Amino acid sequence: MKRFYRRTGFKIFAVVMAALIAGSIISVASRNSSSPLTRVTGVVFGPASRLAGAVTNNLKRLPVTFRSSSYLKRENAALQSEIDSLREQLVDYEEVVYKNNFYKEFLELKEEHEDYEFAEAAVIGRDSADKFGTLTLNKGSANGITVNDPVIYGKYLVGVVASVTPTQCVVNTILNPSVNVSAYETRTREVSYVTTTNELAGKGQCTLTNLPAQTAVTDGGLVCTAGVGGIYPANLIIGTVVDIIDATLDISASAVIEPGVDFSQLTDVLIITEFNGQAKK
Repeated sequence: MKRFYRRTGFKIFAVVMAALIAGSIISVASRNSSSPLTRVTGVVFGPASRLAGAVTNNLKRLPVTFRSSSYLKRENAALQSEIDSLREQLVDYEEVVYKNNFYKEFLELKEEHEDYEFAEAAVIGRDSADKFGTLTLNKGSANGITVNDPVIYGKYLVGVVASVTPTQCVVNTILNPSVNVSAYETRTREVSYVTTTNELAGKGQCTLTNLPAQTAVTDGGLVCTAGVGGIYPANLIIGTVVDIIDATLDISASAVIEPGVDFSQLTDVLIITEFNGQAKK
């Protein structure tokens, strides 16, 4: 028995019990309702409890909520549908803006040239491999369209009607070597004609040819139709001079022209069916 009391474990137990009893006495004396065991537990686990509470509060403040994958899929589908709708609205808006600009230019042209009669047409065909920019339009002889009717976009010359069916027509643009247009440069008033070559057409350019060897035409000059021949009315814009080329024997020169219209981007055009000075059909 004496051995038992002398063991280290018993001594530690006795010390702990004595401490608990003393703490209980002090607690009662101070009228404190919390026991030493409770306080010891609080000392040991209090910091961890406070840390857990802080983490919980911070998580509550986060804007992220955890939802099921099916909910997130539905939410993503709804957002994608909204994006698609906004894209469609943007396309519609751009189409309205384009049409407004198109008709604004049409009205301005009509005010300046009351003798013009127009037929609006949409581009329904083009060959991306065709360097001449040939276009197929959705208007034909049933709409009063005939061969050699000039085709324009705003105040810019596009080309001329080359063939017609009752419901469609084919347009040769000014990038086609078969098209020849009497023209002048607005600053110098030098008159000649615009045509092109296979090489220039491949670059999307045409040329004001047979200019005087000592021509005063320079880069940046504006070239317009002269109205000679009865196919094209006067003062339609063909394009801008980007280079001057001297001929070999120093007899003449030519001006390389960048057309004022990107034929690959056209979607709507106007066909002039009648104008003062037009050659009889």
